[in-house]
Parts: sequence; C-alpha cells; structure tokens
Amino acid sequence: MNPVVISGAGPVGCTVALHLAQNNIPVILLEEQPELPEDLRASTFHPPTLDQLNDLGIVDRMIDMGLKVPTYQYRDRNTGEIAQFHLSRLEGETSFPYRLQCEQFKMTGISVDKLTSSANVEIRFGCKVVGYEDRSDGVDVLCFSESGEFRIRASYLVGADGADSSVRKAAGVMYEGMTYPEQFLVTSTRFPFEESFEDLSWVNYISDPDEWCVLLKTVDLWRVLVPTTALNGQSESIPDSFVRQRLQRLVPHIAEIPIEHTSLYRVHQRVAEKYRVRRRVLLAGDAAHINNPLGGMGMNGGIHDAINLSEKIVSIECHGADLDDCLSLYERQRRTICIDFVQKHTKKNKSLMEATDAEVQLRRQADFMKAAADPDLEKQFLMNASMINCLRESYQIQ
Repeated sequence: MNPVVISGAGPVGCTVALHLAQNNIPVILLEEQPELPEDLRASTFHPPTLDQLNDLGIVDRMIDMGLKVPTYQYRDRNTGEIAQFHLSRLEGETSFPYRLQCEQFKMTGISVDKLTSSANVEIRFGCKVVGYEDRSDGVDVLCFSESGEFRIRASYLVGADGADSSVRKAAGVMYEGMTYPEQFLVTSTRFPFEESFEDLSWVNYISDPDEWCVLLKTVDLWRVLVPTTALNGQSESIPDSFVRQRLQRLVPHIAEIPIEHTSLYRVHQRVAEKYRVRRRVLLAGDAAHINNPLGGMGMNGGIHDAINLSEKIVSIECHGADLDDCLSLYERQRRTICIDFVQKHTKKNKSLMEATDAEVQLRRQADFMKAAADPDLEKQFLMNASMINCLRESYQIQ
C-alpha cells in the first residue's frame, strides 16, 4: 500500500505513526520545523493516556524522564482550605494510577527515536503540507520544503499539524468556537515552592478572588500559569518585572525569584466542523479541537484521537473493514466526546477557577472538599478528571 502521510510530528502525529508502524503500515511523518520543537505548553499525561502509550513501548522511558504525581490539590488562597485528591483511588482501573509530568518534547523525542528504527517509517523535517488532491484510491499530498514543491502519493493524509493546521485550512473546514479575552502567562522557575507551602502537591489549582493560578512541578522546574489582560496582546519581550510581580503574589516574602522561561499565549475553545474532511483525509489533536489547558485535557484528548484513528486504519488495511464505516465512526466517536465532555469540562474548570463572587468561591471549595473526603466521590471525580470515563464512553458511540 502507499504510505500514510502524517502532517505534524507533535505528540499526536508521533502516536499515529507509532501505532501504524507497529502494525506494519508504511508511514511518512512530515514536520514543518527543521527539528523537533521544544514546546513547553503541555506536560501532563493522564492515566489512560499512559495505558495507551505503554502499548506502543515508550512509557518506561517517559517515566524515567518525568515526575510521577500521586496527588493533586485544589487550594483556596482566601480560606487556606486544601482539597487533595489521591490518584491511587484509580488502582484497578488503570496500570498507571498517577499523573506523569513529562514535557511533550520529551515524549516526541522518545517517539522519533523509536520510529527511526522502523523500516517502514520515513521522517522528513522542514517539510510542510500545503495542499492535496483526492484520488479514488488515496490522496496526492502537495508538500513544500526548502528544495521546492513535491508530491507524495498517500493512502491517507492525517492532519496532526496543530491549531493552525494547513490540512484543515486546505479543506476549507471551519474551526468553530471562541477565543478568551485574557492571555495565559506561563513561567518556569527553579524556585522551590515546596519550601514555602505546607504539604504542597506537585500539581495545584489555586483559587483567589484577585488572581487564580496553576502551580505544577516538572522534574527540573516549577511552572506557574496565571491569566492576564495587562500585556495587550504582547507575545515577546515580556518584562521580567511584570513576571516577578505575578510570582511574588505566591511568595511575597521572597525578594528575588529566578525566571528560566516565560511565554504568553492566547487560549481558545474550538472544534473543527469535521474530523473527516475528505474520504481519506482526517484531522486529529489540535488540528481538530483546542481548549484551555486547565485539567490537562488537550494533548491527552489528541492522543486518544490518534489511537482511535490509527486503530481504524489498521482495521481497514489489515482486517478488511469497510473504509467509510470506520472513518465515519472515528469522527462520530472523537468529535462527539470532544463536544460533550472535553469542551464542557474544560470550560467548567476555567469558570470555577476564575469565579470572584465570595459565595461561589465558598461553594466551589466546599464541593471539592466533600469529594476529596469521601472515597466513592473521590473516585468518581477522578474517573472524570483523569479522562478514563470519557475515553471509555467514546468507544461506546456508534
């Protein structure tokens, strides 16, 4: 068969490539950048995602390079209350009853190392998909590199090329939704926050009537996420003084906090109107949907897309399943669960964090405290928050 062309070597594109290669389906993986980008945005891998990636043989190395998170907390800065959730409640539901904090560039690096040893995989950097032409038996993919334009005859084209997807744009598919008015500021620092907060977890959602934040640990750094409307769309040359003011709200007794890295980005809630944009052209990950990062569902949902889609292609090519039935089912399963669960859940996460009304804040924290204190409620909460339920429910959609 002609190869499956995958546009984008992020976590989603790498996952599709690994699963197809594991099933002896030829793959050409294209990445627009000259090398794997070190994108610091996503770092949380949920338990069911680890289950899926373990089947691809990369989780052991990810664990070696990451940080296991057995608990996470919802902290109310106003009252000092802490609701702590124990992921050990998920034992028996998953082989990985914890979150893994491992920056996505580490996962893609491990994946590309594994892919380069596969005889049926070709990886091309500095190559971008700019268009395609449907054929009865496949897709002619038009690509561009510094050497000029070229074409690849493909059996399928998978657009895993991010929110600005050229595959989606070439298809003229609407990316419906909204953009939040505030930007998210993410700062990495080596400052030991665990020495300034009692019983601090490695992942913390901290509510505050003036400025909520997310505080999470990776192997080497703490990452702090705060919303801001103060920088007027600025994305470069973010003043260190502004960043330090945000950090010192957390630890006002510290005069100087080292800053390793800072980024500022817009946050969206959008879903493509189609995931199957042509008969053999499919979208997955951020090319198909994007949401705010609270709860760590964006990358994880994209990897769930990738496994579902590659399973469908394997069923078609290796087991003779009907192409139209399988690929239409992929769209129904993954687009429906995105709209009905991921989009709603992430919007709710944000609205809970940013609420400023005192009564709403008290009620929100009381709900968290109640769930964390009751084993059955805690498990129910974690089954949703860890995406176990929504992944299982997606496969029940027909």
